[in-house]
Amino acid sequence: MFSGIIESLGSILTVNRKPNAMVIEVDTGIPDLSIGESVAVNGVCLTVVKYDAQGKVSFFISSETLNRTNLNQLQVNKRVNLERAVTPSTRLSGHIVQGHVDATGRFVKAEQSGDAHKVFFAFPASLRKYVVEKGSIAIDGTSLTLNGVGEIGKDGASSDEFIIHIMIIPHTWEHTTLGYLSLGDMVNVEVDIIAKYVENLCLVQK
Repeated sequence: MFSGIIESLGSILTVNRKPNAMVIEVDTGIPDLSIGESVAVNGVCLTVVKYDAQGKVSFFISSETLNRTNLNQLQVNKRVNLERAVTPSTRLSGHIVQGHVDATGRFVKAEQSGDAHKVFFAFPASLRKYVVEKGSIAIDGTSLTLNGVGEIGKDGASSDEFIIHIMIIPHTWEHTTLGYLSLGDMVNVEVDIIAKYVENLCLVQK
């Protein structure tokens, strides 16, 4: 489990594409990882399969993960958000993030708002029922608060999308990949797990 509070930015060193899989090496800057440990890379829970004392870490990425996330677009030198799994004594400063990505969204635009940035994303329509204004969302593994949630097909969204916006404080803008996004970039989206449990409970009780 993760909290969505990004610990550091890593850099992709190598990308080895295989049939229905991929292995990446990341310069994490984290020297004390262990084999089998879980690390969230852009919000995707991955397992350490190789590491060295300098913080160079290898991760195996399965076809399921490649199909459901933006990791298939990783390239050498690309920055990635990194977070180690929480421990029982860790403060949950964000929200409960599993590292199990629900879908990908796309970056629409960012507007300066004083020292902060108002950032807009287009999400697939299938996620609309899980997001609410002032609720939590994880974008590329970063725990964020939804400041505005549009309707499907409105505010410039296509017929199978809706637009959300988030206010990003300077620290988050500077210390995550959010400040490096370009128009149209794909991002990993994980909705609040509580919303999915509530939905399932309502369906079971019918």
